Parts: sequence; structure tokens; C-alpha cells
Amino acid sequence: MTVRKYFNGFNLIILKKQGVVAMAVKSFQQDTGSTIYQVTDDTLYKSNIYCEIPYCSADSRYFVFHRQNPEYDRNGSEFVICELGTWETHVGGRGIAGLSGTAITHKGIFYYLRHADKDAIELVKLNLANGESDVVHTFNGKLKLKSLGTISPDGNKYAYGVTVDDKYTEFGIEVLNIKTGTKEIIDTDPYILNPHPQFEPSEGKLIMVQHNRGGQIDETGKLIRLVGEEGATLYLVEVANGKRTTLQVGKPYTTPATGHEAWIGDTKEMLLTVSALGDYAPENGNLLAVHAGEPARVVCKGYALNHVGTSVNGGFFSCDDSRTKDIIIGSMKTGKTYVVCHSETSYGRDQATHPHPYLTPDLKWVIFNSDRSGQPQIYVASIPDCTIDELERE
Repeated sequence: MTVRKYFNGFNLIILKKQGVVAMAVKSFQQDTGSTIYQVTDDTLYKSNIYCEIPYCSADSRYFVFHRQNPEYDRNGSEFVICELGTWETHVGGRGIAGLSGTAITHKGIFYYLRHADKDAIELVKLNLANGESDVVHTFNGKLKLKSLGTISPDGNKYAYGVTVDDKYTEFGIEVLNIKTGTKEIIDTDPYILNPHPQFEPSEGKLIMVQHNRGGQIDETGKLIRLVGEEGATLYLVEVANGKRTTLQVGKPYTTPATGHEAWIGDTKEMLLTVSALGDYAPENGNLLAVHAGEPARVVCKGYALNHVGTSVNGGFFSCDDSRTKDIIIGSMKTGKTYVVCHSETSYGRDQATHPHPYLTPDLKWVIFNSDRSGQPQIYVASIPDCTIDELERE
């Protein structure tokens, strides 16, 4: 049974299941043709997790978001699974505070870390499609993790950033072999303090690393600066031997990378944004695609794009415009774009006030953050019929 009421200008959809209210969402139309659904309204801190890849089940039936719940001490992070369309939610798992170590595959297998007994930390695998979870590895002792995680496409390797020394002068990329339980630091550098490691999703032989040149953390672990005058760039590291290949983005090739990037499907090409200045001002385009060993190319023009997401099939992208706060999707093939919705978020210092939009694998929804209601909540925007076909049309 579904009951519809009007509430403060929103369409309030109350979904009932066996006589019990399962979920209530606010929905509204925008001039873009999209219907927007506000799927959370509680006061707990939350975010849609980071947008570099979709946090969805492979069939696009479910997505997962993060919520911080102070009722749970050691494992205060709740990973909430939401069913698209019905908006029913349930907690899929609880882990360590924050988002450190979280990862997902294109098949919708989500990984997170949780405190176990004593000093042990467990790596948990959660299938978003059926809610089943398993502990796949236990870390004993202190884990000096310094990033989101990333999973190889075969699910056998888990990589993450770590601090190498106790004075925060050297950082590394550590790879765990889940099958054998062995760990190895394959790359070290003083400037990979915010590395955003990402396994290449077709073969898993490469990991993309964000290189925040000039960044610094003091001896107590406090951030002094995230990046220096040199600006950020990206490089690839080979998992087998640690060999690096720097991509031709950031100084001296382009304006500095913003730190928002994603693999474009199985093409072995990266999508990223750079500072929207000079040759990369909005009218020229600051959304770039780059292959190893080749100059970067402009994907689209007309926006000051910031956060980046790519579709599972590699054909489309999602971004937010830092000036208008609009959410943009577009075709990698044609460069054509479409404003899906106006996020109306504040774009403040808190990352949860940044939209971080991503496309579901079926290309029917965009999931994003907004504090338009006064605090960060999770929103879902529908993509109007025929939009994807029109973006593909030359």
C-alpha cells in the first residue's frame, strides 16, 4: 500500500508493508525533468560515500550509504542499504568510525573494516544484493591505514594507503592478498598522504595513486597542508613490481589536478578534473581523460566541474559544478551533457555538503548528497526517459 500526502511543498510518499510504515521519503520535481527523492531525514551524520565508483548492487536494485551512529562505540559507522524505488532501508553492517578502508567492486561487493575483540580489525565483505557478509581477513595490531580502500576486480587483493613511519614523513600503498593473508607495501612517497588508490577494474594489474606534491602532516598527525605549490598529479603503479608511470596531468602539463578522478570502465583511461583556470577555464573545459603515455584530452566544456564519477560500462560520467552546484551527466563518446538536477547544497567545508554524484549501473538514477534542508541528507534523482539515448546521439 502506498499513501501520498503533501508536506511543506514536498510530495510525502509513505510506503507501507504488511500494515507497518517501512519508509517515508519526500519527493519533488525540478525544471530539469527529474524527480528528486530525499531518502533520509534523521539527524545522524551521513554521506553517500565517495563517488569514484557506484556504491550499488550490480543489478542497480540497491545502493549503500554511510551513517555515523553514536549509540555504537567502537563500530559507530553504519552502512545502510537502500532499495531504489521502494526506498526501504536496513543496516547491512557496522564498522569503525569514518570511511577509512571502505571499497566496492563493480559487481556490488562492498568491503568495510570493523573492530573485533581486543586489538583486531576485521575486513568484512558484504554482498549488497542479498545482504550476506563474511569476514575475509583479520588484521592483528595497529593498522596505519590512511585512505579509502580499493579491491581488485577478482576480489583477491585489497589495497589502501598507510603511514610508513611514526613521524608522518613517509606514506605507502599496501596490498593485502586476501587468499594468502600476506601484505606488501609496493610504493612509498612523502606526498601520497591522501592517495585515493584505485585498482584498474578490468585486469587489476595497476593501481592509480593521487600524488599531492608538497603536502605535509606534522609529527602529531595534524594536517599542515594537503598540497603545495607544485599541485597534485596522478600516477599508476604496477602491482607486480611497483613500477610507476606518471600521467600527463597537473603541472607542467595542465593546471593542478583537483584530486577527483576515476577509471573509465575497462578502457585503462582515467577521468579527472583540473583547476578551472586559463587553458582549462570553464569555456575551454576542465574535465579531462588521460591514458598513460599520452596527453590529456578535454571531454566536455562549459562547466567548472569538480567531483567525478564514471558509469560501470565506462560510457558516461557524472560531476558537480562548483559554481552552480548543479549535477551534470554526460557521454564519454560525444561529450554531450545534461543537467540532471540542482543539488541546492551549500558546498561548505564538510565533504557531506558536496554532492559527490554517481550513476547507478543501469543509468536510471543519480545518487548525491545535499544539505538543502539544513543538514546533509541522501538524495536520489531520476534520469528522465530518453536522456541517455540523446546523449549518445551524434
